[in-house]
Amino acid sequence: MADTIAETVDLLYMIDQEKLTPDQQIALGTALASLAQAERLEQINERLRSIHQVLNAWALKATVDGGR
Repeated sequence: MADTIAETVDLLYMIDQEKLTPDQQIALGTALASLAQAERLEQINERLRSIHQVLNAWALKATVDGGR
């Protein structure tokens, strides 16, 4: 997903803002803000996946150690 977001941001930054109407400029700003939010949410999701893996490893270790 991050590649898609990065590619979309690149495309949006290539737009010549001087040729846009005020409404188009507002829409572009909104699109960029939405993409930045999506990128941040993806980073949070990746972090949560890492935490989940650590917790699963701890739970597995506790199960194995408790069975001895």
